[in-house]
Amino acid sequence: MNSIVLAVVLVAGIGLVVGIGLSVASVVMAVPKDETAEAIREVLPGANCGACGFSGCDGYAVALSKGETKETALCAPGGNDTAKAVAGILGVSAGNIKPMAAVVHCNGVSQNSKQELHYSGVQSCVMATQLFGGQKACVYGCLGYGDCVRACPYGAIRICDNVARVDALACRACKKCVAACPKGLISLVPLHETKAAVLCKNHNKGAFTRKECSAGCIGCMKCTKVCESGAVKVENNTAKVDYDVCIGCGKCAEACPVGAIHILTLGGAAEA
Repeated sequence: MNSIVLAVVLVAGIGLVVGIGLSVASVVMAVPKDETAEAIREVLPGANCGACGFSGCDGYAVALSKGETKETALCAPGGNDTAKAVAGILGVSAGNIKPMAAVVHCNGVSQNSKQELHYSGVQSCVMATQLFGGQKACVYGCLGYGDCVRACPYGAIRICDNVARVDALACRACKKCVAACPKGLISLVPLHETKAAVLCKNHNKGAFTRKECSAGCIGCMKCTKVCESGAVKVENNTAKVDYDVCIGCGKCAEACPVGAIHILTLGGAAEA
């Protein structure tokens, strides 16, 4: 037999054997499709934000399908419509998602906060923080370089006078901005409910805070004394509001000598 023909036959034979082997392996080793997980994944918004506590939408869908969690209302960006759709697929009652929106706990705009140095590096809060905590005298304040803006997939955040501000109606409570802020200044507040919010995270003693920012909380505790619901506490020299207890009466904001507390109705009108 001609050597060329023999080579062709051998190569063809090897290819046939390998092809058959791969076909058999694809059947034997195939991972069965989880149709329930796929159906759930289709109704999730695809933000992959991790707000549900799982590794994105795929992880949440698989966990629901396998019964690792029965909570159908963990997807904040999807809201109650998504919760109902997931519950319908699983044949269970839908949970209820409380609408929330992000708030930046800083009012260190140019007229309130002092600058301690000039920063001309990479326009990133994370990078600027590495240099003595940033350019502001208050090392707890918003630096305004927009890490949260870039992290937000919904375009809900903008920088106003060197401080990040959130459009509550555009916010989907995905918490990506919360994770992006190196100062830990962003948290979620109930939407369409009147609540008190402390727009400061400065933990220095009052005398130091006054030198750094005229709108900084000085931990004087006047807010705690007038709060009839017990929603305001001072921890580590800074006032903090329990939104589950706060009734939005406004007394704490009236008592605050520096204007660090604001009464907000996210998604509606804001009161100073």
